[in-house]
Amino acid sequence: MTEHTRIADQIRRAANGNAWHGPALAEVLARVSAEQAASHPLSGAHSIWELVGHITTWTDAVRRRFEGDNYEPMEAENFPAVVDRSPGAWKAACDSALAAHEALARAVERRPGADLDAPVFERPYTVYGMLHGAAQHTLYHAGQIALIRRALGAPVA
Repeated sequence: MTEHTRIADQIRRAANGNAWHGPALAEVLARVSAEQAASHPLSGAHSIWELVGHITTWTDAVRRRFEGDNYEPMEAENFPAVVDRSPGAWKAACDSALAAHEALARAVERRPGADLDAPVFERPYTVYGMLHGAAQHTLYHAGQIALIRRALGAPVA
């Protein structure tokens, strides 16, 4: 297994499961309704839905940067507003988050010769740090989602 393959695996585990720490993103989103996802049970905290949008934005940003685009999300994209609160829109948001992770993992696998020690444009981190950071970012917010679920009285596992 190459380092690129191992990194892609970590990105997939953060999104879909078999992460050693506990539940991955898909697992903490399972059985969350659109109503629960849009609610704000913790004062001053983002909703689950807002966090899912944020995770999607930054996973996509990492993929774009990895592919050579010096992309910086707009402020409105950072925690996108939830406009349509329907179950269909919630399912689409979840699907989009998981698809963004798969697209990033595939991009990493497609470029096995990419220099992992290279800096990412003018940023103070390397490609290696950015890719691992994407998986870490997802898991950080998955933990927040688990806490919000508990605040809603919804079990996590």
